[in-house]
Amino acid sequence: MSNKISNNFSKKLINWYSVNKRSLPWRNTRDPYKIWLSEIILQQTQVKQGLPYYKKFIKLYPNVISLSKSNEQDVLKNWEGLGYYSRARNLHKASKIVVKNYNSKFPNSYNELIKLPGIGDYSASAISSFSNDELHPVVDGNVYRFISRLFGISTIINTSSSLREFKIILNKLISVNNPSDFNQAIMEFGALVCKPKTPNCKNCIYNKVCFSFKNDRVFDFPVKKKSSKPKSRFLNYFLIIDKNKKIMVEKRVEKDIWQNLYQFPLIETDKNLNKSLMQDYLKLNKLPFLEITGLKLVDSVSHKLSHQNLKINFWINHVEKLNDSSIYLGELSNFPFPKPLSSFIETFNKFLK
Repeated sequence: MSNKISNNFSKKLINWYSVNKRSLPWRNTRDPYKIWLSEIILQQTQVKQGLPYYKKFIKLYPNVISLSKSNEQDVLKNWEGLGYYSRARNLHKASKIVVKNYNSKFPNSYNELIKLPGIGDYSASAISSFSNDELHPVVDGNVYRFISRLFGISTIINTSSSLREFKIILNKLISVNNPSDFNQAIMEFGALVCKPKTPNCKNCIYNKVCFSFKNDRVFDFPVKKKSSKPKSRFLNYFLIIDKNKKIMVEKRVEKDIWQNLYQFPLIETDKNLNKSLMQDYLKLNKLPFLEITGLKLVDSVSHKLSHQNLKINFWINHVEKLNDSSIYLGELSNFPFPKPLSSFIETFNKFLK
């Protein structure tokens, strides 16, 4: 690839970006803390979904000190509904490390950023280039798709070797004088033009040189490793309520989905159970304070995660009195719950009748 081609590529891309870029709050700052927040929130998340969370987090935690002083439960509660909760846990851990090891000054160099929990090559490249103009090209899903289509690269993208290959190409394309805008532009181009299902090839500024467009193979790229079949899980949550309107909740502490979030007492079964089968199951595996005869199935929902399909049943059971570890129904909103449980809680009252 000649310097002329690479220079023309970056110049053309940045010019396109200057006209077509979306107005987003994290693009109006060089503060590595704010850029870091946006990058973590936008991992596995579309801009329209992540934007309200970014605004909320900036308001609640305007700097790394305020975030470090918060407790993890509050951070998880404010993250509720966004999913991939390990991002929030790492966000909190990283803030404490920055305060302790970096004198509360958020790092803006790739070599320091990469040391923080929750930050990989992409995030370190993005933050260091956007805040400090470091010459590190970003490689995210949008970039993989755009570059693989443009050059007809058939390398499977979700492998470690693909990152090295694409980095070599991008290091030749990136604007040495303006790496920040180049990185923003190449991701924006993938998001707005070289889209997964509806690419705007007709108006693409590279359609005359694009391998996949010229060969009618746009949807052959990028090449991905076939994912394994999603695992099916059957989760049964028990809403055990006493006469004082207190309910049992517990914290998920295992290294599983939704770690450190809260839930109702749970029994996971290897298949979906109706009321009769559940009663038989509970006779052999008793839950504390559970009155088997009063058990009532009140709702069932399906919830999809990246590699799991969840079938969730909610059972209500009324008992005489719960112990001190229970909480009042009105306190449920103070705790961070996984999305399917928080959605259920929003309509909780109708199930109490």
